[in-house]
Amino acid sequence: MIPISRPLIGPEEEEAVLAVLRSGMIAQGPEVERFEAEFAALCGTRHAVAVMNGTIALYLALLAHNIGPGDEVITTPFSFIATANSILMTGATPVFVDIDPQTYNLNPDLIPAAITSRTRAIMPVHLYGQPADMAPIIEIARRYNLAIIEDAAQAVGATYRDQPVGSFGVGCFSLYATKNVTSGEGGMITTNDPAIADRLRLLRNHGSRVRYYHEILGYNFRMTDLQAAIGRAQLAKCERFTAQRIANAAFLSEHIRHPAVITPYVRPDVRHVFHQYTIRVIGNRDAAIKQLNAAGVGTAIFYPLPIPQQPLYRKLGIEAETPVADRIAREIIALPVHPALSLEELQQIAAAVNALTVHEPVLVA
Repeated sequence: MIPISRPLIGPEEEEAVLAVLRSGMIAQGPEVERFEAEFAALCGTRHAVAVMNGTIALYLALLAHNIGPGDEVITTPFSFIATANSILMTGATPVFVDIDPQTYNLNPDLIPAAITSRTRAIMPVHLYGQPADMAPIIEIARRYNLAIIEDAAQAVGATYRDQPVGSFGVGCFSLYATKNVTSGEGGMITTNDPAIADRLRLLRNHGSRVRYYHEILGYNFRMTDLQAAIGRAQLAKCERFTAQRIANAAFLSEHIRHPAVITPYVRPDVRHVFHQYTIRVIGNRDAAIKQLNAAGVGTAIFYPLPIPQQPLYRKLGIEAETPVADRIAREIIALPVHPALSLEELQQIAAAVNALTVHEPVLVA
């Protein structure tokens, strides 16, 4: 079975971890500081703040903007649940706006109608590695004096009109094991605002900038030097890995030719880094998945249920009309696109998709 993802860990990561172990400094230390500087340089920002994971990155970014109970944050219904949960964690309320039918990202045209007197921020998601349409989002945020918090968990190295994601507002990245750059587990927050960066560093470290002196309520959300060592080794390979992902995606889009399959649309003004390569199957998706798996092709569904339809959100009474997200969630299938794929495996994936026999599911009354 060709796996849907495959973390690529080599001797560089092994040596980096051993060096940290031998140093005796394994908690947050100089390796984290170097990782932050290198990550900020990649994103073209003045600051990067390393934290435990991507969910914590989103949570702290919201807290750094003093977002909390009574506030609203506009975001997408079509994402991993951490996007919206981070808003709930602050006591604020996520407000869901439907997605663009081509990119599956937040539809900027629908944002103004969702803005109320309680709206404090917009949280676009650069889904699957394709940047959201930031120009109109920035214009809306300026017009209504809203913060922009980018969920760039899947989009390290992506650009919008030649500007790196994570540099339009406050960027939040995940460094989970399957991400394009991993530290095993971890997150990174990027910003050009020194006041936001300072508050983020306080929040991740028990509200302390001088040991045992605590200025605000903070948390233990620090990254270790062990994680940072892995992340730095991965960051050095980021461009090579990203170029291979893009090439793999291009191969699949060129060779998949099935009348019931829609391959990913890529905006002409972005660099899509293909954390995921997702097709849409117009027909019986379950049958398609079974056939692909039988042909040795791993698959996944990102994501089978829009966030407003999740049991948690139904219990909370947080509802939204999102017909586009609802439709996409019923049709989407992710295929392997990771950098370790061979030409033979890419050919196998394309052939398996082209051989699909799918039909509209029969609805039983």
